[in-house]
Amino acid sequence: MNKTFAFLFTFLFLASCGKKGGSDSSGMEDISEEQITAETVVPTQAETFEIHSQVSGFSKAEEEKIYKAFDLIKRVVASEEFKKRILNKKHNGKKKFFNNNGLSNAQIYKKFLEGSEILNPGKNNAMDIDIRAYRTDALVIGYTLPDIKQFYINRRYLAKTSFTPAQVAMNITHEWLHKVGFGHEVKPTVNRPHSVPYAIGYIMRDLAAKM
Repeated sequence: MNKTFAFLFTFLFLASCGKKGGSDSSGMEDISEEQITAETVVPTQAETFEIHSQVSGFSKAEEEKIYKAFDLIKRVVASEEFKKRILNKKHNGKKKFFNNNGLSNAQIYKKFLEGSEILNPGKNNAMDIDIRAYRTDALVIGYTLPDIKQFYINRRYLAKTSFTPAQVAMNITHEWLHKVGFGHEVKPTVNRPHSVPYAIGYIMRDLAAKM
């Protein structure tokens, strides 16, 4: 019982996971890592990337901020800079992410565009996400657990005018990448910011802030 509580407690303190619907293939499996790397423009799947969402428990103003974040996510994913930042991500002097599940940067970018979640499999070129509201005074933006499709965003942050749609986009991207199957170290370490959820979340935030 104590171990179970500790596990849940840990997830609640993560500072930062699905898409509802079809499981049709977007054709991404036909694009090789070499093709992605060689392309000078973004793949069609980046331009057609969608968000299928359920959002519940938020105020109208909070929902508006979330939907602004959705728009920013799609615009960022469609950009060439997003692709470049992922393909060129370095850790310890090499082009790679930490906690990368054995995947190259190009494979991670491809997996992002495929949009196949662990609990909602199917390459449908989109985020399938079910976002629920909760509130805590703890310094936690949001959390999820590996055996549920939902993830939760702390209304305490959404209510702040200083917490921008770009930061919401970062958090949504971070949590969704957990749903795709990427993890990170629980405790803050020098490596954790280079994990897939954190690093791509930061890329999303920085590019969204410019739009």
